[in-house]
Amino acid sequence: MMQRTDPPEFPPPADAALRVEPDAALLESIARREHRHWLAWLMGQQTFWVSVAAVVAFVVLALSSDVFATQQNLFNVTRNFAFVAIIAIGMTAVIATGGIDLSVGAVLVLSGMVIGMTMHAGTSIWIAVPLALGASLLVGAINGVLIAYLGVPPFVVTLGMLSVARSLAMVLSGNRMVYEFGPDQPRLLALGGGFLDLPLPLLAEAVRIPNPVIVLLALLVFAVLAFRWTRWGRYLFAIGGNERAATLTGVPVNAMKLSVYMFCSLCAGLAGILEVGWLGTITTGLGQGMELTVIAAAVIGGANLAGGAGTAFGAVIGSALIEVIRNSLTLLGISTFWQGSFVGGFIILAALFDRLRTRSSN
Repeated sequence: MMQRTDPPEFPPPADAALRVEPDAALLESIARREHRHWLAWLMGQQTFWVSVAAVVAFVVLALSSDVFATQQNLFNVTRNFAFVAIIAIGMTAVIATGGIDLSVGAVLVLSGMVIGMTMHAGTSIWIAVPLALGASLLVGAINGVLIAYLGVPPFVVTLGMLSVARSLAMVLSGNRMVYEFGPDQPRLLALGGGFLDLPLPLLAEAVRIPNPVIVLLALLVFAVLAFRWTRWGRYLFAIGGNERAATLTGVPVNAMKLSVYMFCSLCAGLAGILEVGWLGTITTGLGQGMELTVIAAAVIGGANLAGGAGTAFGAVIGSALIEVIRNSLTLLGISTFWQGSFVGGFIILAALFDRLRTRSSN
């Protein structure tokens, strides 16, 4: 008969007395520290502060003006800022690679002139829209090839293309105003000037959402996913952060730059089609000076002109803040000549904030 033997007892480790279960106070301290880290990260984001500034400006204007918070004025504000925001998303992609595109205003008018003149000649809108977008993509492709494959500085290429594209728009129209768009004119006007009624339970009447805003929201969702979750988006910021290192790791830098400038021009062309549909007319002065506003919206939203940083949501928030300020100047009776000063001041403040944030993180 076998006897039962107990397992041998080993002495406890020397540091057993030091091992204690975390008490409630320790867990609470860790939670507070994690909360501080999360809050510090949030407060370190430029997009957060721009969003706060936009909300504060909205509240102040709603309280100081009887017109600002009306549905008609908000309809105009959201529609106007959508045109800038659509292009600013494309500009953010360019700036993220360390480039710049000064031709977006000219691409906007060229796209608008192509769709306007082709429809004026009786062409269907289903053909005119691809032609207009194709002209925009062609401009972006020329910019991309000259910059990526021939090594010409982006500032020089896009500045030259600004003059070329606007000149082509003048040639197409004979430098005259076009306001008759053939048999499909109602469809074009509905595309840019139409809206969607959104009934809300707490409001007596439905909220009107302009069609350009709907297009902007679709583009925003696409850009957010592309910037954050695709290889294309990761390559953007890798090139802007360190182009040489990106090349050594196998990133197709030249092809990426080409795609980025084409994407930016496509956004400008899309905005041009929508703006012509909203205005119901097209002139060669359309989009003039829009480059500064678009670049300002991207920079205010967190894009770093040195490359490697920027978000699509930030570009939209920056565009919204600029439009709210522009609208407030008009409602408060301030001369519109001050708009350039405000936009330029915002660019300087955004650059200073980014500089201070970089120093703090270092």
